[in-house]
Amino acid sequence: MPSCKGYVLLFICLSFSRNISTLVTHYSIPEEMKEGSVIANLATDLSMDVKTQNQRKIRLDIIANKKYLDVNKETGELYIVEKIDRENVCTTKSLASCYLKLEIILENPVRIFNIEVEILDMNDNAPQFRRDIIHLDISEATSKGERFSLSNAVDPDVGINSVKTYHLSESELFSIEVQTGRDGSKFAELILTKTLDREQQSVHNLILTAVDGGTPARSGTASVIVRVLDTNDNAPTFDQAKYNIRTIENSPIGSLVIDLNATDLDEGSNSDVTYSYSLYTSEKTQDTFKLNPSTGEITIKGMLNYEDFRIYDMEVIATDKGATALSGQCSIQILVEDMNDNHPEISIKSFHSPVNENIALDTVIAVVSVSDKDSGDNGVVDLHIPDNMPFTLRESSDNYYELVVSEPLDREKVPEYDITFTVTDRGSPPLSDNETMTLELLDVNDNVPQFPQSFYTIRVMENNAPGALLSSLTAFDPDLHENQYLVYFILEKEIANTSMSMLFSINPENGNLYALKTFDYEIENEFLFHIEARDSGSPPLSSNVTVHIIIVDQNDNAPVIVSPWRAQGSVVEETIPRSTDKGSLVAKVIALDTDSVHNSRITYQFLQVTDATLFSLDQYNGEIRTMRMFSYRDPRHQRLVVVAKDNGEPALSATVTIKLSTLETAVNKAYSDMTEVPLEYDIFSDLNLYLVIGLGSVSFLLLITILVTIVLKCQKPKPSKAAPPCRNSVLSERNSTIADSTLVSNDAYWYSMFLAETRKGKMVVRQPAPKGSRYIVSSIPRGTGLTDTSDSAASTLQVWRKLN
Repeated sequence: MPSCKGYVLLFICLSFSRNISTLVTHYSIPEEMKEGSVIANLATDLSMDVKTQNQRKIRLDIIANKKYLDVNKETGELYIVEKIDRENVCTTKSLASCYLKLEIILENPVRIFNIEVEILDMNDNAPQFRRDIIHLDISEATSKGERFSLSNAVDPDVGINSVKTYHLSESELFSIEVQTGRDGSKFAELILTKTLDREQQSVHNLILTAVDGGTPARSGTASVIVRVLDTNDNAPTFDQAKYNIRTIENSPIGSLVIDLNATDLDEGSNSDVTYSYSLYTSEKTQDTFKLNPSTGEITIKGMLNYEDFRIYDMEVIATDKGATALSGQCSIQILVEDMNDNHPEISIKSFHSPVNENIALDTVIAVVSVSDKDSGDNGVVDLHIPDNMPFTLRESSDNYYELVVSEPLDREKVPEYDITFTVTDRGSPPLSDNETMTLELLDVNDNVPQFPQSFYTIRVMENNAPGALLSSLTAFDPDLHENQYLVYFILEKEIANTSMSMLFSINPENGNLYALKTFDYEIENEFLFHIEARDSGSPPLSSNVTVHIIIVDQNDNAPVIVSPWRAQGSVVEETIPRSTDKGSLVAKVIALDTDSVHNSRITYQFLQVTDATLFSLDQYNGEIRTMRMFSYRDPRHQRLVVVAKDNGEPALSATVTIKLSTLETAVNKAYSDMTEVPLEYDIFSDLNLYLVIGLGSVSFLLLITILVTIVLKCQKPKPSKAAPPCRNSVLSERNSTIADSTLVSNDAYWYSMFLAETRKGKMVVRQPAPKGSRYIVSSIPRGTGLTDTSDSAASTLQVWRKLN
């Protein structure tokens, strides 16, 4: 448990009674210590045995107080059970010291120890005023230096932690002085430093602050509201010292002439004002005008007559109700004016209506006379018309006026005018009279027909139906009747000896434009002409508008293939060498479409191709090129079907079939069906040459061996009875068999010989046969008298012998 230091004061008394010790142990601790804090070790301070104190049932008894402390029976430590507030323990602030009195009781034997715990004060409370708001009423007549007591602040703390001083918020009129009471408490007195004026400021708000002497210092505040009490130090004052009032004769009884207002800056009864006539006001005036003593209103009491009495003078006094009454006065002069009680009169002497809208300027429309029975200014009259009209008044003689046209008139803008003549006299208040006349305008054909647009662009889809409505071209004429009836025409214009009226027609009444024929974009794609709108006025007026007809293309033309050319429905035949390199141009397909640019954009595609790996087609320019070289496995004839498709919706297309044949250089057409040899194959490589020589040598040795064996067999003895075979026939037959059997083995030899002859230009080798088969002679030079041979040995030998 936490511990703290305490000061122990031991007071030893001289007497003991029944094991009750009169010795008092004193401890001092600050207030607000935390719960569990150790104050002292009683076992040590009281010389008790720690081992036996639990057996002796040690306990703590607090005299006349709440149990703030307790003793640990195991260790003998005195500790805090509940936080101690000095202000709650010792409620009497006059006591300088605050103690908790305790008794420690032990049994077996019984012993009692007296303990005093002094609670030391801490600055844990701020000063507080008994009232948060202090009200003071001070008369504005109070002299400077007067003192006023203020409620003091209370601080539950004692000593230096109690209230030390006071502060007042900044003020030019007040200050404070801190006083000390008999009990040492501090209080403040409010001092008036300047005289008060309620009329300038009736309430003063101050802040009084009390500060204690603790560290850190604490403070409390209270609001001081000073209300300034009024004294009758201001006399009533009128708004003006002199009033000049005008009123007219024959004003009704009770009419208000003037409402006087006198103000008093004081308050309460000091500001209540009563009104009265002074002694200098004549009785006639008082009989003619009534003064209300409470409100100051002056009203008409008797009949006013300008001819009898024109000027009234009076003085009015305003007096307040203060203890010492104060007063103010003003003078009033009332002027009676002549009453304008006759209205002016208007008389229309001449008025012309209706008139043409093109009436000339300065033309007289009407003649008006005015009069007024009053005299003076009341009999002087003025005549006027509204300012926003194209007319003006011109005075011809006394009180006679002419209404003339001052601006051009336009019926289309304003068809008629309501002209109000207003006559006003110069009386006060002025009287007036008015007369309204309506002027109608007749229409004149002064407006040409107007189209909403000066240029019309109309798009027409080709292949339109004859008689189709293209657009409605309507003009507007603001005139009336026949001047606004319009007729529409197409202004004649020939294009390629064709009149516009043969291509288009317009309804003369409503301006609907129609097509008279079906248009073809590929023949004509635009027309430009004019349409005129003419009214029926006299003379007629007209205007025209430009019409631009644009024929919009439809995808109505399929592409036409112009290259390669072919008759209708026939197949294009092309030939190329088989030695053509990769990327070589084979053919170019060109198609044309007479539609517009968008619809005539053509792309090319293969619809059918014999070998898709052999040819490529550029989809934009139609070029067909080889993707690789020809091989001996590729067919001699290739069939390509190309489709040319336009970009329209829906798309149209055309196809061309190309039959492509491949040819070898200097090759006899009789052998065109044989298997082809790629020309790039080098049959004269060193390896092939050595192979041919080796095969030829082996074949030659084998042939010699066979011939020798046949000769030896023919020399053996034969049976006598049998007729020997003819040697020549046997040899011929064997030679034929040998030739056939040895031809294969001698292929290399004959092939080498053929190569040699080929170099001389006598023979051409088409291609090497597959491994294990013969080499075939594909062509024989012309002039030998020989035809193409078979692959038999005899034919081969004959060819060889004939050539050699």
